Amino acid sequence: MNKRHLLALLLLLSAFSAQAQVSRWFSRYAKPNTESQIVKQYADSLSYYKAQLEELQQQNEQLMAQQGYLTGNPNLYRLFAPATFYHDVAAQQLSLDMDGDGQDADVDSRNVNAALMSIYLDRPDLVVNSENRLAAVGTVNTEIDDPVIQKVDLVEKVEEAPQEPQEEAPVEVMVTKPNFWTFKGDYYLQFLQNYISGNWYKGGESNYSLLASATIEANYNNKQKVKWDNKLETKIGFLTSKGDSLHTFKTSEDLIRLTSNLGLQATKHWYYTLQLIAWTQFARGFKSNDERIYSDFFSPFKLNVSLGMDYNVEAFNKKLKGKVHLAPLAYNFQYVGRRDLQKTFGHDEGQYSMHDVGSQVLAELEWVFSDNIKWKTRFFAFTSYKRVEMEWENTFTFQFNKYISSNIFLYPRFDDNVARDDDHGYFQFKEFASLGFSYSF
Repeated sequence: MNKRHLLALLLLLSAFSAQAQVSRWFSRYAKPNTESQIVKQYADSLSYYKAQLEELQQQNEQLMAQQGYLTGNPNLYRLFAPATFYHDVAAQQLSLDMDGDGQDADVDSRNVNAALMSIYLDRPDLVVNSENRLAAVGTVNTEIDDPVIQKVDLVEKVEEAPQEPQEEAPVEVMVTKPNFWTFKGDYYLQFLQNYISGNWYKGGESNYSLLASATIEANYNNKQKVKWDNKLETKIGFLTSKGDSLHTFKTSEDLIRLTSNLGLQATKHWYYTLQLIAWTQFARGFKSNDERIYSDFFSPFKLNVSLGMDYNVEAFNKKLKGKVHLAPLAYNFQYVGRRDLQKTFGHDEGQYSMHDVGSQVLAELEWVFSDNIKWKTRFFAFTSYKRVEMEWENTFTFQFNKYISSNIFLYPRFDDNVARDDDHGYFQFKEFASLGFSYSF
């Protein structure tokens, strides 16, 4: 079938070539009286070649479907590729040995070369490429004819040595329980010394003061919904002055305060909160050259329990942090152990305890302005709708290095449950500045 296909293709190309030659000859030499006969013969030949071509196409389609004819001879691609001048085509046509060795592959190659030669002679204008250009672009990879043989050295299989069973060493697995507690601490010890000579033109007196403070926090957060914050604040300050002949020293700052918050998360920043605040002082409180005791341990003692919501504050790239507690329901309890101080703190004579219900607001914030300057503030307000108690503590800390700092403390207060002062009314105010040692963790 291969030879028939090639022969028909060559006949078709020869017919087209003959057509072109007859047309050129007829236009030059034919006489008018022979024109109709030549045209009739040419038309008959075209009909014959058409029938042969249709039969050849049918056979070609069957052959392509059965065995993939195009893969049989690699030279056939030249008939379907763009027309190219190959050197072996002209060499084979001009060779004296035209018969070859009779192999089918050589016959197919000669037939392909003959078809290409007819194109070279009749339509040289279609040949736009050459074998030299293809070689310059790159050659086609050739297959390896010689088989690749690997040299393998055979060795006798060594019998595996028996292995003694080894006992697996026990592996200790340690599972650490997550720790939801965090601890913080802030301590400082600061002092102030003021010396004035006896002949100082403005008068005054020398004095010395000492202030110690410790704040400890233990906070629980399970990273889901429950938070429990606990903070214990203690402060004690002493003052000495030569002008006080009754007291060697007296307290200038005295505080014991516990704040505990149990919160259940409602949204990202809001918590349902149950809050407890309890505070009193360490020692007795005096005034200069006055024997009267103005305050004492558990005189007074205050306990405040409130139910409300907390808002966690984070602003200015987390430099301002803290929380605000809003409690529409708050219970306030006050106890005075010394009978002579009961009226001072709003109790009736002989009444040791007092309690009332109202509303409460508590805001505790810390604003870090820079690495060495920060401001802590605490605002507390309680009202029973008959009386109001407010206090606003402000502490400005200037940190010079890891262990040296200075504090400025401003503390305004309002309480209409005590006796009214002729000069300040129900307002009270405290302020001090100190310098000394500090430590935080």
